Parts: sequence; C-alpha cells; structure tokens
Amino acid sequence: MQIDSSVNKNIEHIRLKLKTIPESPGVYQHLDQSGKVIYVGKARNLHSRVSSYFTNYDDKSAKIKMLVRHIHDIRVTVVATEVDALLLENTLIKQYQPRYNSMLKDDKTYPYLCITNEEYPRLIVTRDRTKSNGQYFGPYPNGRVLHELQEIIRQLFTYRTCTKKLHFNPQTGKMEGSDNRPCMKHQIGLCGAPCAMLVTHQQYMATIENIRRILKGDFNDILASMKNEMFSLADHLRFEEAEQMKQRIHRLEMYQSRSTVVDSNIRDVDVYSVLSDDKYAYVNMMRVKNGSIIYSFSSEIRKQLDETDEEILATAIPQLHSQTESSATEMLLPMPVNDIPDDYMKQTVPSRGDRQRLMELSLRNVRSFQHQCNHQRMLTDPESASNALLERIQKELHLKALPVNIECFDNSNIQGAFPVAAMVRFTNGKPNRGEYRKYNIKTVKGPDDYASMAEVIYRRYKRLSDEGKELPQLLIVDGGKGQMEVAHEVIVNQLHLDIPIAGLAKDDRHHTSELLYGYPPQVIGLKPNDQLFHLLERIQNEVHRFAISFHKDKRSKATFRSQLTDIPGIGEKTAQDLLLRFGSVKQIKLQSIDDLAKAVGQSKAKILYNYLNNQ
Repeated sequence: MQIDSSVNKNIEHIRLKLKTIPESPGVYQHLDQSGKVIYVGKARNLHSRVSSYFTNYDDKSAKIKMLVRHIHDIRVTVVATEVDALLLENTLIKQYQPRYNSMLKDDKTYPYLCITNEEYPRLIVTRDRTKSNGQYFGPYPNGRVLHELQEIIRQLFTYRTCTKKLHFNPQTGKMEGSDNRPCMKHQIGLCGAPCAMLVTHQQYMATIENIRRILKGDFNDILASMKNEMFSLADHLRFEEAEQMKQRIHRLEMYQSRSTVVDSNIRDVDVYSVLSDDKYAYVNMMRVKNGSIIYSFSSEIRKQLDETDEEILATAIPQLHSQTESSATEMLLPMPVNDIPDDYMKQTVPSRGDRQRLMELSLRNVRSFQHQCNHQRMLTDPESASNALLERIQKELHLKALPVNIECFDNSNIQGAFPVAAMVRFTNGKPNRGEYRKYNIKTVKGPDDYASMAEVIYRRYKRLSDEGKELPQLLIVDGGKGQMEVAHEVIVNQLHLDIPIAGLAKDDRHHTSELLYGYPPQVIGLKPNDQLFHLLERIQNEVHRFAISFHKDKRSKATFRSQLTDIPGIGEKTAQDLLLRFGSVKQIKLQSIDDLAKAVGQSKAKILYNYLNNQ
C-alpha cells in the first residue's frame, strides 16, 4: 500500500521534502503538526533512511505506522562523519525528549560522587548533577559499593568536607572565608586544614588528584606513586610517616583485590549487555579499568517502536558513555552494533577468556535488574503486571486470544471413596471465587482419575455450550499427558469445542515441575523463578486446595451422618436436618429433649437423647 492523504494528510509536502534530502551522513528530525520534534534518528545515508519510513507501509509495525501518521514535516542536519551523527543524535534526544525515541529511564535517583569545582575542592555525594559544578563519577546504583569507596578514600586521604568558601589572597597572605582555626576534623586526622593554611594549595590539590585517580580506577599508577613516596620517606629517616604510608598502600591493595575480577591487562573497557521483552529493554554497563570493575550501572528503557536489541544498544551506548564520562576506547558487546561506527569505539564480541567472563557478569547483572523491575511493577501496578503475564502465556502457547479467563480442574478421592472434583477460574490473573465449582462424581466407580476428569469436563462445558455462555480462553488440567489426552477427547471429539488445553505436571515431591501444551502434549520450557511459572503454580495450588477442602467436607459430613443413622428410628433425612441445625454430633449430644423435639419431634427426640446419653 502506498501512503496517501488517508494515512498522512501532509504526504504531498513530505514527498517534495524527500527529493531534497541528500545522500550524506547526518541526523533527521520528524516533527508533528504543532512543530514539536517527535522522533530523532541518525543515518549513514539520510535520503535512503528517511525515505524508508514512507515505503512498504503495510509491512511496518503498528508503532511505526502510528509515527508515520503523525509526521507533518522533516528536518535534517548534514554532518561530516558517522561519529558526528551519533553524537548529534544523542544531544538532540536529550534536548527534545521525543515521544517516539526510546530513552534511558531518568537516573536522578542514583547517587554520584562529585569532586567540586572550587579552589579547595571537596568530595560530595549528590543525586542531582545540576546542583554542583565539578567532575562527576558514577552513578552508583549499589549503595554498598558507594559507601565502601567513600570509606577507603577517607582512610587514605585527608580532605575537607566543610562548606566554607575558601580563597587564598596572595596579597594579604591570608585565607579568606575562614577564621584560620582548624576544626575538630583536623584534630582527629580527617582533614589537613587548608582553612588554617596547614597544607599548601599544591599539597591539597595533589591529594584531590589521587582521589580522582581512585575514582577513575587508576590503582596501578597511584600505588606506584605511593610506594615511591614511602621509600623516599624511609630514605629521609621519616619512619613513622613511611609506616603510615605503608598502611595506606595495604588498604588500597586490599580494596583493589576485592574489585579485580579479570586480568589487569584489560586496561580500559566498557561492557554492555541487553535483555528485552515486548515493552521494555534493560541495559547494563560495566566500567572496567586495569581488571577492576569501577562500577556497574543498569537502566530500563521503555520501547517505543518495537526496537531490536541491537537498536536499543545503538541508542543506549552513546547516552551511557556520555553520562558516565567514560574514557574507554573499547566496548564488549553481546552482538555487533552496526549503527555505531568503528571510529567512535572499538567493538569486541568476546567468545572466550576474561572478556567473555566480563560479558557473562554483565548479563547476570542485567538479568537481576530485569527481575527487580518486574517485581517492582507487580507491587506498584498489579493489573499491569497481570496483563503482562497473560500476554506472555498467549505468546508462549501461541493462543489466538488473550487468556483472560483460565479454568483449572483437579480430582480428589481416597481409594475411590467420596470421589469429588473441583474447578477454579482465574480472571485477569486473579482468583474469581464466584465462578469456582464443586462436582460430585456420579458415573465413575472406584479410583479412576481419568474417567472422573472426563466426566466433570464434559458436564462443565456441555452446560456452558448449551447455555451459550462464554468459554475460557485456556483450560488447565492438574496432571500430565494422560489427563490432557482425556480433556482433548472430551473437548474436541465429543463436544467439538475450541478450547486450548494445557497440563501442569508435578514432581516426586508433589511440586509443580513443568507446563505441557498442544496435542500431542509438549513441554514448554519455563524456569522455576519465572513470574509466569509462579502464576501457573498458584493456579494449580488453588484448585488442589479447593478440591481437598471439598473432599474433606464431604467425608466429614458422611461420617457424622453414619453415626446418627446407626440409631434405630433415625433416617438419612433426619440426620441431615440435625447436622444442619446443630453442626455436629457433639453439639446434638449437648441439647435437651425439648431442644431436640423442636427439630425432629418429641418421639425422635427421646430416642436420640436416650441413645446418645447412654453411649
């Protein structure tokens, strides 16, 4: 289908615009009718890339069709290289926040370490990069790592934490903004007291430079520098200071050993991994320097145009590289990202060795982050989480319709005695107790679970079909292949209905172990920690609980009735009336003759009273 005015009212203007777009690298912007930028993209060939939005319309995804319908004008910027296009695209996305661009989730809640831009800098923790001028390191999603890093820096170096506006005036030779008296932190060895000029500006800035090196992960350089200083102090017979320096070196080496995960020959790389589902993508970035992980940062991205994992990385990498002020020139990736030019950063897709170990570690981080995000959504928006699980069931089982209503059956009996069955219905992923049903098995003699399952399924769906009521979008039987084949025989061959059938099998410990689907039944691979697996497990446990409860109730009432019907002159109907009125044989025994007479008459009351009280 060619795009015409029925799809986009401004298509003629757009066609004229397309003829003027050059075949050069650059950045393009799609604008809506109000002139607002709704999408920003980059391209090696602007003409080819922008024109592709307006060809083969029927083959486009629903979200891209929506974008195309809202494009009113196009703006392009030609640049010299693909790297320039990549950087400009990143800048424009930050500037305009376009509706149809996938962007990193706002990270303002994560803390940074900042070396302030002051004459005598401080090291502070901040969650807002706009409040302080200075050099930022992070973000640090893991508070434990941040506090451990702060602690090791505090143990190694003395620096000021006060908020005084210090300025040394060379004309007067005095420190302005201070009363020139060292505070308590100097007394306990936490500050060199530049406010009292007990350290020179050069000495203080050397300390700040060492802190900067640690935050950048330059452990080897700073350790070498500290060792040289230790030897120099020893040569000048300043043994006490040399011992203090030795202790600092030991602390830093201990911290480095805990941070090192691979060979220190891996000097300066960024590691990226990505996982995605239908609506969200999750990206992890790890900064690695000299074999040590400086920090690991994960971010959530809401998909806008059904982007692939490669497209997500092409968007996220420049943003993360800029946001973290990374100095890396090489990145490890799970797949090549063609939209990122080689001139920007060297790409490596590792297959073995230490680089592969880093890739696996990043993937574990992003998988954990995805689980946290999904769990948080379930807590804050249960309805959305339920819909997501139902969509996953539909996708995993290739169902025609979303399984809004799921019904599950289970049998219960003891060696064929008191056979019953139960059905539960889950609507939108939640128990719909008003639709639960109990069944007394009527046609089956002895302990035959298959025949019992066939009876109740036939009764349930024959009635729904005859009454024209809505059928469930998924039927689950509590059992394996045998129960599923019984259900298929009844549903398809006897009732000629179209209801998808699944089975939930249990292991030797009677725990839900696997989901089966199709005919013949096939195992659907689900991990035990999967939220979808937990939903199915909850359905199976609920129907089992309901069936057992019904079976116990029936067995208990039958036992009570048998105790009463053993009394000469008391029949089944009288026993049932007594139990309904008084609840149990024990309560009946506590009644007076007059109370019993009100329920069953004077003559039967005397028989009951005498029999029960003479037992």
